[in-house]
Amino acid sequence: MKILIPDGISKDGADLLTAAGHELTLTKYTPEELLAHIAEYDAIIVRSATKVTKEVIDAGAKLKVIARGGVGLDNIDTAHAKSKGIPVLNTPGASAISVAELAIGHMFAVCRFLNVSTMEMRQGKWPKKDYAKGIELYKKTLGIIGFGAIGKEVGRRAVGLGMTVLAYDPVFVPADYPVEQTTKQDLLKRSDFVTLHVPLDKAAGPTIGAAEFAMMKDGVILINCARGGVVDEAALLDALNSGKVYGAGIDVFVNEPITEAQKALIDHPRVSASPHIGAQTVEAQDRVSVEIAEKVIAALRS
Repeated sequence: MKILIPDGISKDGADLLTAAGHELTLTKYTPEELLAHIAEYDAIIVRSATKVTKEVIDAGAKLKVIARGGVGLDNIDTAHAKSKGIPVLNTPGASAISVAELAIGHMFAVCRFLNVSTMEMRQGKWPKKDYAKGIELYKKTLGIIGFGAIGKEVGRRAVGLGMTVLAYDPVFVPADYPVEQTTKQDLLKRSDFVTLHVPLDKAAGPTIGAAEFAMMKDGVILINCARGGVVDEAALLDALNSGKVYGAGIDVFVNEPITEAQKALIDHPRVSASPHIGAQTVEAQDRVSVEIAEKVIAALRS
C-alpha cells in the first residue's frame, strides 16, 4: 500500500514499512498540494508540521490509517476521522524521556540563570554577583499536572533529585516511586514548581490562567513542555512581571514560530525558552519512528 510521510521518519522506521511491502513517499507538500495528492495514498504518517484537516480527510478517498509520530493530535481532525471510520494512531510514550529531561533542564536553567548568564558572558561580562542567589531543586515540591507517560518520567527524575512530587490527573495511575495524588487546586497551592503535561483542550481553554496563578505560591516556577495554549501567555507575562511567578521554562507556544507580540515573554530575563524541541533527540526520534511504523503496519494488516 502507498504511505505518505511528509514530515520525515527515521531510517529504522522507514525500513520496517518497506520490509512490510509498503511504498513510501517522503515528500513535503504544501496544504494545497496535500489536498491534490492525498487521494493516492492508503495511509499518512505526520509529525507536528502537516495538518490533516477535515478537507484532507474527505479528499483521501483511499485513507485507511492516519498516524502521528508523537503525543498530541492537535494537527489532526480526529473527530472527523472517527466519523469516517479511519483510525488515528500516535506514540504517546516514545518521546517521554526526552520531554521529561527537557522539563527538568528548564527548571535548572531558570533556577541557575543559565540562559541570561550565557548571553552576558558572550558579551564579555562576568555577572557572578548578579546571579549569586540561585535556587536548589533539592527538597522543593514539584506539582505535575498530567500524570501520563511524560509526567511520570518527570516525577521519576524529580524524586532522584530529592524533590517531593504531587500529581494531578483525572485518570490517575500510580507510579513505582513516591508520589502524592491530589487535586489541581491543592497542587497549585503547595507546589514550588508546577509542570504541565496535558493535551490542549481548545473548548475549555488554558489549563493555567490568571485564576490559577492567583492560587499559586509567590515565587513559583512554571514549566510548560506540553502544548502551546495550555498556559495563558498574557497571564503568565503579568505574573512574571508582578513577581508572582519567579521564572518559567517554555518549550511550546500559542503561535509557532513566535510572533512579535510574544517577544516580551521570550525576552523576559526569568524565562528559559526553547523552540518546541521536547521530542527532538536522536533517541526519541528513532523510538517514535519505529513505534508508529509498527502501529501502521498492524493497522493496515487488519
